[in-house]
Amino acid sequence: MHNEDESDPMFKPIRSLSLCLAIAAGLAWPALAQDTTTTAPAAPAAPAAPAAPAADAAAPAADAAPADNGIAASADAAAVNQPYVKAPYGDWQLRCVKTQDGKDPCQLYQLLKDDKGNPVSEFSLVTLLEGGQAVAGATVAVPLETLLPPELTMTIDSKPAKHYPFSYCSPIGCFSRVGLTADEVTAMKSGKAATISVVPVAAPDKVVTVTLSLKGFTDGFDAVKASGAPVKK
Repeated sequence: MHNEDESDPMFKPIRSLSLCLAIAAGLAWPALAQDTTTTAPAAPAAPAAPAAPAADAAAPAADAAPADNGIAASADAAAVNQPYVKAPYGDWQLRCVKTQDGKDPCQLYQLLKDDKGNPVSEFSLVTLLEGGQAVAGATVAVPLETLLPPELTMTIDSKPAKHYPFSYCSPIGCFSRVGLTADEVTAMKSGKAATISVVPVAAPDKVVTVTLSLKGFTDGFDAVKASGAPVKK
């Protein structure tokens, strides 16, 4: 996150948000928020050396690094009820939860980082059933050291800023549920970046802003919409 005074310790970076929790929060999006304003090859064996045992040969595959935050890189690698990355879309990921019947619910996800690469926020989005003002619901996670009354501010490119209240906090952060209208989704599809701003408790006169990249958003949104039934409002 960027802030006006780099010497002020605004937030402690989010150590590790529970992505299972984040996915559950997105997929169980119950109501619209009120709109008020992210092998190295083996060395050749020496001529006289015996062949390596089969178990050793298989070791690199077993030690392969998982996707970031421990999320499996594909449905085949995920256990039932566990999240996995189905596909990347620019700066976004289509993340799903493995189910027994194969009808895996999915959300569009981005991890937001500060200038030093520390994870400080998460943005997850699902589509909503038609008939309401909002066509998509997003859950935004921010650090616990956030002042709640000023609410969360979201700006898409140079369009007017909108404010959303925080729904709840847990030991891993505070969460705001954002209802996105068709016009706002269209703006995100054609835009370059959005900004998310909050006010830290430690410095209530400051505004801390992080950038939400919109690279890949169009294809990602279409993918999450096609991945299954929209979430009920």
